[in-house]
Amino acid sequence: MSNTEWVRAALRDLPIELPSWGFGNAGTRFGAFPEPGAARDIYEKIEDASTVHRLTGASPSVAVHIPWDLPPTGKNWADMAHFAKEQGVAIGAINPNLFQDHDYKLGSVCNPDPAVRKKAVAHLVECAEIAKVTGSEFISVWLADGTNYPGQDDIRDRRKRLQDALMEGYAAMAPDAKMLIEYKLFEPAFYTTDLSDWGTSLLMCHKLGDRAKVLVDTGHHGHYTNIEFIVATLLDEGRLGGFHFNDRRYADDDLIVGSANPFQLFLIFHELINGNDGKTAAPVAYMLDQCHVIESKIEAMVLSVLNVQTAYAKALLVDRTALRERQLAGDVLGAHAILRDAYETDVRPILAQAREEIGRPADPLQALREDACVKERRAWRLTNPPRASGGGLGA
Repeated sequence: MSNTEWVRAALRDLPIELPSWGFGNAGTRFGAFPEPGAARDIYEKIEDASTVHRLTGASPSVAVHIPWDLPPTGKNWADMAHFAKEQGVAIGAINPNLFQDHDYKLGSVCNPDPAVRKKAVAHLVECAEIAKVTGSEFISVWLADGTNYPGQDDIRDRRKRLQDALMEGYAAMAPDAKMLIEYKLFEPAFYTTDLSDWGTSLLMCHKLGDRAKVLVDTGHHGHYTNIEFIVATLLDEGRLGGFHFNDRRYADDDLIVGSANPFQLFLIFHELINGNDGKTAAPVAYMLDQCHVIESKIEAMVLSVLNVQTAYAKALLVDRTALRERQLAGDVLGAHAILRDAYETDVRPILAQAREEIGRPADPLQALREDACVKERRAWRLTNPPRASGGGLGA
């Protein structure tokens, strides 16, 4: 095996799941800037996700958000999954929406009103059933539950409500499915957040069972949080379920992963490799969670995949034998230099060769910009309504 063949093989075996919500027009509380020809329903989102996979060969599944991604009238979840298969991808994680309904003003599963909690639990169970139909392996749970003022609610009561609700959702899953429990430091609640950090998420996973794992969103932490330390700890505990990759400057910005802090992404992958076999990243769920406001949607997704692959390739090149020797010798800067050497390696030729070996373009971004099919699809969407059958003009 050549000196980079094993790196190329590892890259081919790292699936990066795409988020359906990253392909549609979205906005912020400051405004929205629609992209002409962007996807309008779940079928068109799947079409665009399949384009990313066709160009990169690295994104074989697309996560869906319920009820944002309800199939059009006359269609069902099985039809959606079949359409995805025809497009060359699969339906990935099922994401319940427990934060937008007006009934969730004071929380969803932690709400003091039993009727509201019952409604939220029913949605968790519904998503577990959808996962069975689509063959999805993961239920990804993020909650906006929390309080704004001291005394607004009993913190320990809310924790018990949270546990009881997630227990019901967990019990409804298929025997081989996993529940990924995400956390967020703040927002939208300002006083307490019911799942505020990796510790609260980990404790809840222990309550639920072995198939409950922590989901780390790289944008859901305070400034200067050492995410790679969290990754190493959760791997050591056997409770790292996966990632929602994105990047940030101040809060949960949903910037393209690796665009603001690529060194952090490299260090995360370094720990993922260290915590596995020293040769490949741990087999957890690698997902993007980004909503693009001013960027071209498909182009942003392609670039995100490329950035993840770049960080992974660099982390694979770390000389772990030399690193260990310098660590044990107390050679502080020598050990650090090992990481810097790998990080500063230009891996673009390796990535290009890895793509060409599986019949993908060496430069997926350039190929996207020249893709006549994508241009034709965008133009078609500007003058035609979405087709209930799944619309579009192919991958």
